[in-house]
Amino acid sequence: MQNLKTNGNLQQNLLHHNHQTSNSVPDSNSDNELSDFQVSDTKCHEISNTFNTNKANLNNVLKAQKNSLRLNFINNSTTTTTTSATTVTTGTVNGGKCKQCHENCPFHHDLELDHKPPTREALLPDMANSYRLLLGGLGENPDRQGLIKTPERAAKAMLFFTKGYDQNLEDVLNGAVFDEDHDEMVVVKDIEMFSMCEHHLVPFYGKVSIGYLPCNKILGLSKLARIVEIFSRRLQVQERLTKQIAVAVTQAVQPAGVAVVVEGVHMCMVMRGVQKINSKTVTSTMLGVFRDDPKTREEFLNLVNSK
Repeated sequence: MQNLKTNGNLQQNLLHHNHQTSNSVPDSNSDNELSDFQVSDTKCHEISNTFNTNKANLNNVLKAQKNSLRLNFINNSTTTTTTSATTVTTGTVNGGKCKQCHENCPFHHDLELDHKPPTREALLPDMANSYRLLLGGLGENPDRQGLIKTPERAAKAMLFFTKGYDQNLEDVLNGAVFDEDHDEMVVVKDIEMFSMCEHHLVPFYGKVSIGYLPCNKILGLSKLARIVEIFSRRLQVQERLTKQIAVAVTQAVQPAGVAVVVEGVHMCMVMRGVQKINSKTVTSTMLGVFRDDPKTREEFLNLVNSK
């Protein structure tokens, strides 16, 4: 505020002085008046330079404040929760990517252009603190011997369960797409899959079978399993997981068609809710010839179901 006030006074002085000098035309025959005008002109430049210097300093202050606000979008936004016994502070990490920030943030474009969110590992302390608060909310003592390191262990485990967020298709393929004159069906079945239900944050697991009909390009066989890892190691629903795998294979080799079948056991149905321990969920996505040609689809399903 002091800088703003100083700059305002400087602007007023500068304008006032310019007004005076513009109305005071020196007499060319008077050396003293000419000298006074030159002194005034020099003073004017001094004031102007001082104003520009203070303006630059003010811009630096504003820039620092702007950067501080940016960091606030990345760091935890805190809310206070009051219980009958204690008052605790909880954090919600938004990573600069939450919908509210994107719609209302005055520095939205700057965040998009020049800011990278922190690595997921950098969020580990905040995640561990959240697990600690959760243990306290359950009525447990997070400082007892069996639980004192549980928050950090649980946070690390959650990062592992969701490591697919750190992966992308291009890096996983790593150039393992090969030109090959092969136009017969390729099937890899019974790929183990582990994921996390986004509704209850409990696991679901099962097997994935993938088939595709090449068009002069084939994919390294292990890459099909790695594609499954990219999308299963996230918070998921099985229906979306199935489609994402199929779309990724399509993007990788542009085949004539892709078929994916996923069979999963959901712990949210087994250990809670309806508690049906023998229930299984089967989803499929058929693209290209697998959707359009019943015989091609039947051939794939026969291969998947064969022992």
